[in-house]
Amino acid sequence: MAVDTQIAAVLATFAESPAPESLTVAQNRAVVSALAEFSGSQQPVASVSDIRIPADSHDIPVRIYRPASTDQALAVTLFLHGGGWVTGDLDSQDHIARATANRSGTIVVSVDYRLAPEHPFPAAADDAYAALLWIAEHASTFGGDPQRLALLGESAGGNLAAVVAQETLRRGGPPVTIQVLAYPATDRFDDSPSMYESALGPVLTRSWLEWFWGAYLSSPDLGADPRVSPARADSLHGLAPAVVVTAEHDPLRDQGSHYAARLREAGVQVKHIPVPGAVHGFLSFTRDVDLSREVLDQLGDEIRRAFGTGTQ
Repeated sequence: MAVDTQIAAVLATFAESPAPESLTVAQNRAVVSALAEFSGSQQPVASVSDIRIPADSHDIPVRIYRPASTDQALAVTLFLHGGGWVTGDLDSQDHIARATANRSGTIVVSVDYRLAPEHPFPAAADDAYAALLWIAEHASTFGGDPQRLALLGESAGGNLAAVVAQETLRRGGPPVTIQVLAYPATDRFDDSPSMYESALGPVLTRSWLEWFWGAYLSSPDLGADPRVSPARADSLHGLAPAVVVTAEHDPLRDQGSHYAARLREAGVQVKHIPVPGAVHGFLSFTRDVDLSREVLDQLGDEIRRAFGTGTQ
């Protein structure tokens, strides 16, 4: 079907922008930061705090969102923002963290992982996993339950969430109750039909995607590493139940669908949510787009249900 009419209206406001792959890293970061204006006003939460957590030789900034609740210890959702591993920060998708905290009833910890090209792979993946380990060890200090952990990631953050789900299983790390992957990148070498159908976008084009991969990976061969391409892992057996969102008009659509199918074939409980009329990054358009708000609410509900606390 055609692009959702409300999404199309949003896209029309920056239709004349220069091709992102022709811009510098700094310019692309400014473009992505500007998208925050389309998320609308901030949802209030009970509290927000910015801290830094230790990881090897550096600290990772994180932002902790606590919803209004009478519970003593809440489940915790680790949130990983999108932006192609090159752009994005704690502010760029603040709205997703707030909405998820309120809708899911979980404490959300948003991670400002290191970005490429200054910090190429595996820096972002290492920071994401380090954040999970820190949450499992320190959740009780901010009212969280270390035994009830969720992963939520959008786009490149969806890639990182899938990677963390695999890493914690492989390493015997903290168990994860649910992984929620919104239009994730799962295979560097994907050449499926959606890569051609949506090669020119809207929003994410194939050439911009190549620009991101080029900044993130110091060598093309790294694309075969499951920490880059989680769909290329030898086995997906035993992974946490998953919710996978794919957008109809997105080069990444088919690799997300393929990953959901592979998870299901491995015996993992999967809910695949294909969104007709949607484009890559549509969860950033919650100010103007009903579909964006509805799907974001649905993801919060899925996390809430995973912890057995019903729906809002």
